[in-house]
Amino acid sequence: MTFDVSVAMTWVLFLALFPIAFFWLRRAWRILVRRDFSEVAIRRGVSPAHPEKFAPYEFSINLVCGVVIAVTIGFIVSGGVSYEAWSAIAGSTIWIKFFLTFALARYAHLPPAKKKTAAGKLSGTPPGN
Repeated sequence: MTFDVSVAMTWVLFLALFPIAFFWLRRAWRILVRRDFSEVAIRRGVSPAHPEKFAPYEFSINLVCGVVIAVTIGFIVSGGVSYEAWSAIAGSTIWIKFFLTFALARYAHLPPAKKKTAAGKLSGTPPGN
């Protein structure tokens, strides 16, 4: 086997899976057991008004993705999966986790919806409109 860029990138991806799985599973542990909601739905370094409302979703995302990466590591070490398969599983899982976390954070920080009054007008609108 010759050492080239593709071999180096393969090793970088494989070695990066260990801390990725560790941090995602640790975050799920913190949310479920320690009730630490400080990292739930963070947007621009700020938690939403009620992070406990979004904690089950963040927990699920981190747990599922962390377990998928951990199982992928197990398959790689046991030699039970080809390079194309494990790199596709790992890459897809990483991207899906990033997109879901991004979407959850944006949803958690939406402004509250304006409520309609009995007259049918939106509350908080200036008179004369």
